[in-house]
Amino acid sequence: MQIPIESISPETLKRVVEEFVTREGTDYGVSANDLQTKVEQVLRLLKKGDALLCFDTETESCHIVPKNHPMFRELSRQHKEPRYQVDGNGKDDLSLS
Repeated sequence: MQIPIESISPETLKRVVEEFVTREGTDYGVSANDLQTKVEQVLRLLKKGDALLCFDTETESCHIVPKNHPMFRELSRQHKEPRYQVDGNGKDDLSLS
């Protein structure tokens, strides 16, 4: 399921991206950038819509899918209908709708 980045706090988003870029096996090509640079690059992709933040209910983990990934189109199509709502108490707790 896609998670709109606007539905979570900037700090939570940053932490999710940090966790993603530090995962073992994540490939960033030939150049080795520091953590902050990698986080900024991924945040830019998410904000421009060139990547999607997703939650896998089977593995209970977040993933970031780049626009050139085959799943991007499917996730973009599925996102047209709201799948969940943010808890009304101002927290980042998500509940299925």
